[in-house]
Amino acid sequence: MPSPADRLSQFSESVIRGMTRLANSCGAINLSQGFPDFDPPEEVLCALEQATRGPYHQYAVTWGAPRFRQALAQKITRNTGLEVDPDQHLVVTCGSTEAMMVAMMTACNPGDKVIVFSPFYENYAADAILSGAEPIYVTLNAPDFGYLRDELVAAFEQKPKAIIVCNPSNPTGKVFTREELSEILDLATQHDAYVITDEPYEHIVYEPHVHTYACSLPGAFERVITCNSLSKTYSITGWRLGYVLASPEVIAQARKVHDFLTVGAAAPLQEAAVAGLELPDSYYEELQALYARKKELFLSYLRRTGLPFTEPQGAYYVMVDISSLGFPNDTEAAKWFARELGVAGVPGSSFFREPEHRFIRFHFAKKEETLIAAGERLLRLADSDWMQRSKR
Repeated sequence: MPSPADRLSQFSESVIRGMTRLANSCGAINLSQGFPDFDPPEEVLCALEQATRGPYHQYAVTWGAPRFRQALAQKITRNTGLEVDPDQHLVVTCGSTEAMMVAMMTACNPGDKVIVFSPFYENYAADAILSGAEPIYVTLNAPDFGYLRDELVAAFEQKPKAIIVCNPSNPTGKVFTREELSEILDLATQHDAYVITDEPYEHIVYEPHVHTYACSLPGAFERVITCNSLSKTYSITGWRLGYVLASPEVIAQARKVHDFLTVGAAAPLQEAAVAGLELPDSYYEELQALYARKKELFLSYLRRTGLPFTEPQGAYYVMVDISSLGFPNDTEAAKWFARELGVAGVPGSSFFREPEHRFIRFHFAKKEETLIAAGERLLRLADSDWMQRSKR
């Protein structure tokens, strides 16, 4: 029997989805895979009901339904100040996951190098391998997860074809500043590389931090390939609606990659999502306030456990340092958290290139009652007698 492709031996199945399966099997509260347990906006649900009765059950235009692209272009223009042409600058994908794969395969030839910040969302390393590209890792240093300029300069001197920037970052919650993005763009320009940004948490940023769209910086649009998703902003992770935003020259090639990867995103869901894209600015203000409350509620429990953590600047993840609990590694700790505490997170080592085993990543995109239930379970960590009994 022939062997599968060699490149598949270089990465494993998703650790995040694996922890969701473990949570489901043992009845743990799932704070591993980042999806809400509350409904999308009512306007979007009503539009979905109408779309299922409309003439939208066959293929949409491969690169995105016209009404969806028009609404999306208008929203991006409001946010970035760029004049986005729905016919020239966009290709609609099956989530940001496909958008990233499209961007990588559009930008990189086999054998090219691509800079990846570590820790990173687990798909990025797999995207590089599947594209035939070689990752160059640049460390984001705890506790603030900033990078060292000298290390980034040295990475660019290896002549990469692209750099990937997740902003706000999954898993760390770091929000890259305008100054950092400008520095990255300057280095990319100097070395003639693309900047591929992944921005699904664009509207989940905590004061005083501000989200900067890299593509909106002076001279950036021709070099930046923006990947994004509607999943987090409208609480529709299962709809799998994302997009690539770039110059016409890049989009013309990205559409070819997308066409032969998935043909197109779901037509009725594109029609329904227009209602979300047309929501007023007040919706995004309320979304930020909602997640700020969820963050503070969940972190209030973490503080009471005594475990160190890094307060996120954006997104809805928190990296918790569990090294003081005496587990051999973070994977064993995460499994114990799910089975014994009833709270599932993701072992942090799955996000790091470095041999890092201090962290578990939890997310707080849940109803208040879910976060309270998880928090009460986590408080058992402060009870040394219970800990000793549970580890026997």
